[in-house]
Amino acid sequence: MKSVKIVLGLGNPGPEYVSSRHNFGARSLQVACKRRGLRLVPSLSSRSLLAEERQGLEVVAFAFPQTYMNDSGAALRGLLRRYHITSPADLIVLHDELDLAPGVVRIKAGGGVAGHNGLKSIVVHFGSSSFTRVRVGIGRPTGSQSVTDYVLARLTQRQLESFEAEFEAAADALDLILAKGVEAAMNEFNGR
Repeated sequence: MKSVKIVLGLGNPGPEYVSSRHNFGARSLQVACKRRGLRLVPSLSSRSLLAEERQGLEVVAFAFPQTYMNDSGAALRGLLRRYHITSPADLIVLHDELDLAPGVVRIKAGGGVAGHNGLKSIVVHFGSSSFTRVRVGIGRPTGSQSVTDYVLARLTQRQLESFEAEFEAAADALDLILAKGVEAAMNEFNGR
């Protein structure tokens, strides 16, 4: 019997969002795909950009939903049908995290959604919050800037480059999860 994992990198599609903090999950997913020599291509049935890594009977599906953040679960639903996934242990979500400082990446098994609309949508469509998360820190806005404006603001190329190490760290966290399992990856990575 084959083993399948879905790795979902959250963000919003389109050039106006590509440099926003809300796309840090998708950016981290792209780093993970690049390391593997994989190219994300459109998949209409899953409403995502999708790449697959196959090793024997193991399949890892890397997906960037193209449904906009607030409806990420709709894309996941198509992926669940395609890959026959029902267990939360087989879903890993990479996402931006307001409650972590910029530059900090942490692995978390299950938990709440902390107001993250992409996670809310996934929980609604998946029926569980027990999936694994790779949380990519973006910090909170200062002053009077709203959270929405903060997460959707376009960053300059120089600002984005300052986060490259964070995207690499998120890809490292994902590699550990896939190689050693969630608990071992948390023990090894979260103590850094």
